[in-house]
Amino acid sequence: MSDLSAEDKKLVTLARATRARIGAAEGAAVRDTDGRTYAAASVALPSLGLTAVQAVVAMAVASGSTGVEACVVLGESGALADQDAAVLGDFAGADGVAVHVGDPRGQVAGQHRI
Repeated sequence: MSDLSAEDKKLVTLARATRARIGAAEGAAVRDTDGRTYAAASVALPSLGLTAVQAVVAMAVASGSTGVEACVVLGESGALADQDAAVLGDFAGADGVAVHVGDPRGQVAGQHRI
């Protein structure tokens, strides 16, 4: 995690804590184009299923955000799902989205630009 900026390290901390708090499969955090941060965990209900990225982007949209510039996703897969890449692409800021993917402990192993 040492090569991440201080702002991105904050996203790692938020995603990790949010996932751990409820024992969810994934945690995600984003920073919007105004610098506000949001964190969410995956949702697995009988009538509703959301990835952590879907949930956190929905929170940002519902809060009036106009775009996302950075995202951290932490989960067992250690990969960015295609559906999550699509959601981030739909809501990317003007310069795209820097995406950091890691394991549940917060060890970031991959980085993408969408």
